[in-house]
Amino acid sequence: MSEGRNWMPFTANRLVNGRGDHRVVASAKGPYYTMADGKTVFDTLSGLWCTPLGHGNPRIADALRQQAETLDFAPGFQMTHAPAVTLAARIAKMAPEGLEHVFFANSGSEAVDTALKIAIGFHKLKGEGGRFRLIGRERGYHGVGFGGMSVGGIVPNRKMFATVMVPGVDHIRHPYDHAYVAFSKGQPEWGAHLADDLERLVALHDASTIAAVIVEPVQGSTGILVPPVGYLQKLREICTKHGILLIFDEVITGFGRMGENFASQRFGVTPDMITFAKAVTNGIIPMGGVIVTSEIYKTFMNGPDAAIEFAHGYTYSGHPMAAAVAHTVLDIMEEEGTNAAVRALEPILEEEIHALQDLKSVKDLRNIGLTAAIELNPLSDKSALRSAQLFERGLEEGVLLRVTGDTISFGPPFISTPDQIRGMIAQVRKVIISCEKDF
Repeated sequence: MSEGRNWMPFTANRLVNGRGDHRVVASAKGPYYTMADGKTVFDTLSGLWCTPLGHGNPRIADALRQQAETLDFAPGFQMTHAPAVTLAARIAKMAPEGLEHVFFANSGSEAVDTALKIAIGFHKLKGEGGRFRLIGRERGYHGVGFGGMSVGGIVPNRKMFATVMVPGVDHIRHPYDHAYVAFSKGQPEWGAHLADDLERLVALHDASTIAAVIVEPVQGSTGILVPPVGYLQKLREICTKHGILLIFDEVITGFGRMGENFASQRFGVTPDMITFAKAVTNGIIPMGGVIVTSEIYKTFMNGPDAAIEFAHGYTYSGHPMAAAVAHTVLDIMEEEGTNAAVRALEPILEEEIHALQDLKSVKDLRNIGLTAAIELNPLSDKSALRSAQLFERGLEEGVLLRVTGDTISFGPPFISTPDQIRGMIAQVRKVIISCEKDF
């Protein structure tokens, strides 16, 4: 590996640069990666939550090639093209009722910053320009743009940039309390009352200053924090009562991860906006976006017809090649019934993950949809070292693990077989037991 030329994101670069070919991905097919040293590893997190259909699907490759030969790029400013138009209509049809308009971006981070700007602009156009505050949640992850970083609540992602955070941002507490919800299967019964923490911020700042609340329906990057029964409903009720927009960040949960098109449908709660990315193109080419209500869209459609209603967008918004790939991905999901496949795999993953409760280093196990997390007992001064060792030994055992802090997160591909899910957890058991001997 060339020393330091490729500055890798969210990576211990000095450690990785010295690890050789077993850290270099050479190819991928189905739910497996093949490393440069020839080792095959199971993709336990669908890339980074973004390849639920697995790798190397020839239909997706053909769609990419055909679109490149037909229309490889077209400006999205003052003009459009058929793949983007039809994709927006298709995604709106998949979304909860009332969410009918799509603004395209190129990533989850861009989608979140777009949604936050839409929220501020919406209230200004409604004559409530005093609504400038944005409310996130502790342990939330909303990408790495300045807006998403500010409403996010993962401390290591924030501390280096504290001096340039967006002003007027506050955070409600997260809904996880180990003392009450440890080893929950699906949604915990305890904790809906924690949504009332939003009322605390309303009282502190006054509702007339708050533009939007943004939350992940299931908090993913922090280690699969599942919303308690009734929690999201209460957030919706509080936001409606005070005229605050509710944004669901579904970059991870969108397009089937919860066994429905969107997690909002799984939980029966309709927000005012949904951000999406990742799975919409199966990770093959970047795409993201925001789905908004008709009220929000129509509020922007005012003033002179020749005026630009929303001074925001990206060179690659609604890129024709990304749109073509997204259509093919959604075709495959519909034809293969991936929502039903996820629902069928969910109890298998649940059973397998909770069977690890006998391991001495396990603090908590939790799951919902085709996601799960193993939380290990914390090590005050060696957690980072243990994380690195878990990752390394995972590669040795044939599983590519996502380890953050004391938590291993799982989001296997929708195309996984029951035996592959069982094999994944069996390999993870070996990895944890191996590391228990050293810590």
